[in-house]
Amino acid sequence: MPNVEIYTRATCGYCHRAKALLAAKGIGFTEYDIGIEPGRRAEMMQRAPGRHTVPQIFVDGQHIGDCTEIHALDRAGRLDPLLAA
Repeated sequence: MPNVEIYTRATCGYCHRAKALLAAKGIGFTEYDIGIEPGRRAEMMQRAPGRHTVPQIFVDGQHIGDCTEIHALDRAGRLDPLLAA
């Protein structure tokens, strides 16, 4: 199973959608809530240069993007192979 990390905020609807997609696929993930752990925001921005919004999603250390991007990968049939690696 891949190591999936997601930076979120509790009040973020896009975060909930991204997590729901991962959950529907049976994929566990580590969640970092930048509202609870504000120091994680700088970490997120360093790992995903130029990105300051949540969610930001990583699979095995590779930045795959935000909610829009993870859903686009899924529609294109490219998310499942990435999560199966």
